[in-house]
Amino acid sequence: MPVPFNIVLVAPEIPQNTGTIGRLCVSTDTRLHLVKPLGFSLDDRYVKRAGMDYWPHLDLSVYENWEEFLDRNPGAECLFLSTKGEKCFWDAAYPVGSCLVFGRESSGLPPEFYQRYRERLYQIPMQGKFHRSLNLANAVSIVLYEALRINRKGFFDK
Repeated sequence: MPVPFNIVLVAPEIPQNTGTIGRLCVSTDTRLHLVKPLGFSLDDRYVKRAGMDYWPHLDLSVYENWEEFLDRNPGAECLFLSTKGEKCFWDAAYPVGSCLVFGRESSGLPPEFYQRYRERLYQIPMQGKFHRSLNLANAVSIVLYEALRINRKGFFDK
């Protein structure tokens, strides 16, 4: 069975978020891609603690930069998630195997992505008084499970 989806974190900063996302990926047979620079070492105890005993089972790829990601994943179909997106993630098509791309916790995606990938930029709607952004691990969970829900046939059959 193919990997249902790929989570791509561009320059993540907080090891606990990445560990939690790694655990989510193991639980959903999703591949995790990390694009450097990373704000931590992959040996960091916080990554391992958040990822628990799931971490050794993670399908993980690490890249020096975005260009290397593109070179090693030719033809990757990517959807970009950001508070700066104008389209709602509920309206996205989630082809099986696509890459769900998220930026760093403090500043989101690299600035050039907003113009370069404008047509594939989505947001999670928020209404509260203080809605700068959601926690990265929560945002990844929300979007990944929406993609899995839409494409659920065959993935969660027992």
